[in-house]
Amino acid sequence: MNMALAEASPTARPLGLGGRIVTVEAFADVDELALDGTAIVVNTGMRDAWVGEGPSRPLPPLHSAQLTGARVGQADSLVVLRTSEDAGGRAADIVGEPGWHLLGDLLGDGLDVTGGIPFDPATPLWKGPQATLGRVDLAPAHLLRETTDPSPPLPFEVRVNLWFAPAGTDCFIHNAHDFIEVHTQVLGTGRMQKFSRQDHGTRYEDQVMSPGWTTPHPFCATGTDGSFQYPWHQYRADTDCVWLAVEYHRVTEPTTTEESR
Repeated sequence: MNMALAEASPTARPLGLGGRIVTVEAFADVDELALDGTAIVVNTGMRDAWVGEGPSRPLPPLHSAQLTGARVGQADSLVVLRTSEDAGGRAADIVGEPGWHLLGDLLGDGLDVTGGIPFDPATPLWKGPQATLGRVDLAPAHLLRETTDPSPPLPFEVRVNLWFAPAGTDCFIHNAHDFIEVHTQVLGTGRMQKFSRQDHGTRYEDQVMSPGWTTPHPFCATGTDGSFQYPWHQYRADTDCVWLAVEYHRVTEPTTTEESR
């Protein structure tokens, strides 16, 4: 690949999520990251990163951009993904990389839903290995735009992994997660969809995703018990697709200075 980072850039931490098809690296406490070539950059921290020159513009938390030869600065936490020029035609090969499994083999019918049809383990949906980036402090209601007055932040652990589904796959309408999540498109064209019920005929929103696009806001809201309440939703693959899931999980034990980002 000719998409290496410039020598002056901060140290990359390889995550080993996509094997030969998608290279994924994490960066922390970035003053300036100089990109040589094209890459997808995801801001997984809780403050704006800054992109470009004359004038530089913010890349907000939980947002991404496909950048070429650009500079990214003042970032707490970034994930950088690169693909080879022919990766789009080889997206399905990613499931042969180490640590990839058909989701049905991992979960059977155990994917969580609240009162609905269970997950079909034959669904052609593959999950790659998961990596932990570290911890961030966030106020859920503020992050989810439910209030402009943030409460004291709480520690969350950030986890990332890649997914694959072939063209035409409906990846299961569900409505329950115990974490905040967003998705970034890496290869192919897909969409995140919302439904009134666990029924494809009740779809009311499509967010079409091409490489470099992240769902602009998490789908969930905070419940009165502190849980995260999701609408019925799913990912659908229009073509063979690879996408990145970014998950923010509550941490119950105290966060140390070294673990915080």
